[in-house]
Amino acid sequence: MSGNIKTPAGRLAAALGHREPDKIPFDLGATNITGININAYKNYLGFKGWMTPDTTPDIADTVQQLAALPESFLECLGVDTRGLFTGAPAGYQPAFKEDGGYRSFTDNWGITWRMPKENGRYYDMCAHPLAGDLEARDLLNFSWPDPLDDAILADIPARIAALEKRGGYGLVLNGFTSGILEMGLRLRGFEQFFADMAVDPPLAEAFLDRLTQLKCAYWEKALGRFGDKVLVAVEADDLGTQNSLLVSPGMYRRILKPRHKKIVSVIKKAAPHVKVFFHTCGAVRPLIPDFIEAGFDILNPVQVSAAGMATKALKRDFGDCLTFWGGGVDTQNTLPNGTPAQVKDEVKRRIEDLAPSGGFVFGAVHNIQADVPPENIEAMLSALSEYAMV
Repeated sequence: MSGNIKTPAGRLAAALGHREPDKIPFDLGATNITGININAYKNYLGFKGWMTPDTTPDIADTVQQLAALPESFLECLGVDTRGLFTGAPAGYQPAFKEDGGYRSFTDNWGITWRMPKENGRYYDMCAHPLAGDLEARDLLNFSWPDPLDDAILADIPARIAALEKRGGYGLVLNGFTSGILEMGLRLRGFEQFFADMAVDPPLAEAFLDRLTQLKCAYWEKALGRFGDKVLVAVEADDLGTQNSLLVSPGMYRRILKPRHKKIVSVIKKAAPHVKVFFHTCGAVRPLIPDFIEAGFDILNPVQVSAAGMATKALKRDFGDCLTFWGGGVDTQNTLPNGTPAQVKDEVKRRIEDLAPSGGFVFGAVHNIQADVPPENIEAMLSALSEYAMV
C-alpha cells in the first residue's frame, strides 16, 4: 500500500511518518474541508479552457457547495490523495423546498439548512431539532442516525476498486458525521449547547457520550472492512475563533478531550497503522498539546491567519509529533484578495516553514472559496509545482 515512496500512497505515508518524500504530497478534495467551491471550480475550468458546453460539474457536499472533482482533473493537477466518503442512509432523500428568497432542506439528523436563491454560496443552519428544554432521558427518544446502516458504506468498495486500478493513491476515509461538539451545537443550537456545557454538564455529557458511541461504532465497522486500504481516518471538531478558543482549556480537558481520546483509541485499535486527521479551525495553539495527548496525528487546516498559528513556530514546537495538513496558503486573505505573485510568495514561505523533515501535506487553509480568482488558484498550483521537491 505504501512501499514505493514515489507513488502517491508512498509519498503520503512518508510524510505522515515524518520522512521527506520525493516531493510534498498534495491534497485537494479528499475531505469535505479540503475541497473547492463549485463556483471557484467552474471559474477555474473556464480559465483553463476545460469548460465545454456539456460540462455540468456535480456537487459533492450540498451544505458547503463543494465540487465533485473528476479523476481526470485530480490526475492533471497531480493530487496524491483520494477520499472515501459515506453515503446517505437507507431511505433518506433530501427534500428541497422554496421558502421566499431561500432554498432549504432538512438533513438526516433533522437539522434544517437554507441558502439564498440569489447569489447563495452555501447553506446555513436555520432550525435545530433538539432546541429548547431537554433532559438527558429525552435523548433516548431522538431518532439518531444508525452508524451501522449498510447503505452508508455501500459505495466504498467499488470506489476503492476503481482507484486501485488507476494507481496507488493515498486513501483517506472520512467519518460518519461532524465532531461531537459541532453536532451538539447543530442539534441543540449554539447558545443552548454552550449553556448546557456550563450550567448542565450532565446533559451535555450525555449528549456527547451518545455521539461518541455512534462514532466509535462507525469506525469499528468501517475500519474493520477497509482499514487495510486506507492511510488516514478523518475526525473534526471546530474549537477556535479567529483570536481565541470556543471553550476554555479546562472545559476542553474535562468534557471533550476524554471523548476525543476514546474515538482515537477505537480507530487505532481497529487499524493501528492509520493516522488520525483532526480538523479544527481557528486559534487553537493552546490546545495542541492536548490534541497530541488525545492521540491525533494530523492537524488541519492550520489556519495561518488566526492568533498564535504562525507556521514556523508550529513546526518548531510540534513538528516532531504532528503532521500539518493544510496551511499552504491563507484562504481568508491571500488566496481571494492577493495578487498571483503574493500567492506564490506565501506558498513558498509556508513550504519552507512546514515541509522540512516531512510531516506536511500541502493544501489551502480549508476549502477554496467561491470568490478565489482562477489566476490565484493557478498561482498556487504553479508555486507548489516549483517548490514541492524537498
